[in-house]
Order: sequence, then C-alpha cells, then structure tokens
Amino acid sequence: MSAPEPGVPREIEPGLRSVLAPNSGPMTHWGTNSFILGEGEVAVIDPGPDDPAHLAALLAAISGESVTHILVTHAHADHSPLARRLSDKTGAPILGFGSHEAGRSAVMQRLAAEGFAGGGEGVDRDFLPDRHIGEGDRVDGTGWTLDVLHTPGHFAGHLAFRWSNVIISGDHVMDWASSLVSPPDGDLSAFMATSERLRNLGARRFLPGHGDAIDDPAGRLGWLIAHRKARAAAILDALTAKLETIEKITARVYIDTPPELLPAAARNVFAHLIELVELGQAEAVPALSRKATFSRL
Repeated sequence: MSAPEPGVPREIEPGLRSVLAPNSGPMTHWGTNSFILGEGEVAVIDPGPDDPAHLAALLAAISGESVTHILVTHAHADHSPLARRLSDKTGAPILGFGSHEAGRSAVMQRLAAEGFAGGGEGVDRDFLPDRHIGEGDRVDGTGWTLDVLHTPGHFAGHLAFRWSNVIISGDHVMDWASSLVSPPDGDLSAFMATSERLRNLGARRFLPGHGDAIDDPAGRLGWLIAHRKARAAAILDALTAKLETIEKITARVYIDTPPELLPAAARNVFAHLIELVELGQAEAVPALSRKATFSRL
C-alpha cells in the first residue's frame, strides 16, 4: 500500500477512522496514525506530535462530533504531545499508563538515574494523563468498548487497546520494520515477553502506530521474535570474537544498515546486552552502562 495523504481521514474498519500526521521519517515511516473510534461520541487514540496542522486535521475530522476520551499508547514525542491541546479544545480527559518514567524495571531506573537517556522518537517528558489506566481496565464509550493491555518493551508504560478482535498496538509491532527498543525507556526482556503474549491472543488484525495494518498478527510476531533471537545470537558471536564495545558490535551485526540509522541500531544492541547480562550470558566491565566493555560468559 502507498502512503495515505496526511490529514485526510480514512476508514480502517466500520466505526474506526485514521488520520495520518505529517511527521514522516526513518523512525516514523509515513507518520503517526491517529485513530478515531466511534461515531457521534468518539475516542481519539494517539493524537500524535504537537503539530498545529495535525490538530486542525483531527478537529476537522471530528467536526460535529464530541470527543469523550483521548487515549495514548505511550509517551513518545510522536504519539502523545498533542493530547493536551486536543483535550483543551474538546474537554475530553486524557487516559494513559502514567508519566514517561512509569513502569521501568529496577535496572532501567538505575541507568536513568546515572544519566543514561534513550533516543529515537524522543520522550514526551511533560506527559501526564488525567486518568491512569493499565492491564485489565476497560474503557467504554457510545457503541464501543476497549480492553486495556499493558504491553511493555518498546516503552515501559506502553499500552495496546483491544477492540473486539482488533488490537490497536502502538509501536510494539509494525509491518515495515522491527520496533526500536532503546533503554532505559525500552526493555528487551519485557519486549520478548509481550511479543509472546500478543502472538497468543488470537486477534484478527493489528493496527500499529506507524505504517499499514497487520493482517497476520501471529505470523508477524513470530517473525519479530525470531528476528530478536537471531540478533541476540549474532551479538553473542561478536562477543566471542572479542568485539567488546557497543560500537564494534553494532558495526559487525548491522552491516547493511544506513549510517543515519546506526545510532538507533546501537541502542538496540545495548538493549540486547542488558538482557544477556541479566540472563548471565554476558558480563559488563566495570559495570553495566553504555560505556562498558562486554564479554561472553
């Protein structure tokens, strides 16, 4: 499928529309998919970046309707910042997991406290929902119901929303690329556990935050799990070859990656190394950090 036109609503499923934000790029593909669920009284899911043109497009798409809920999958700068402006315009409350730090594991909290920051899409440090939601919660509107899934991995406080047999999946799985896992915001151990869980839910379709719909969710997640396992094996091979730094490992493992994407690749490598250290398969000297040297155990 070719890229939709930014700002133009399109029907994805009966009762569900999408409006593409004008923020295409190497980390966002065509741009962010903002979803409008329902008719008359609607929910907006992932309003997107703080862009006046996209706000105008969303308001035009819901002209004559009222917004009852604004839901956010996670606090990355391409998904959540427009939520507050949209809330101010519509009066609708913002629902999300928590602040950008919510849900981090102990090791990720320590890395963040030591000054290590993630990268990629950028974190929305100002995000704070009006209502905190998490695993097992249900959000009801006129003619629709969403079951909330806590899906950490790409982001600690990442949520997905199940609408019947369709899952609005945020950035966990996409049809055009593997998702970035960038510590301390991303956690590979959580990402793998979430992937296994999502694969077994039996959903008919996933609607990701970027790119086209995924019509074989189990197959795509199976590929993603295998891809990550292959990356881990390649990183262990690199450690066996005494390539000790993240930069050297990245250069060996991501040989076909364009130069502009190598910083993101290095963050993925670090995510794998954190998991390998936690599993006892690798050692970090003098301690686990971005500047450590690594060896295979």
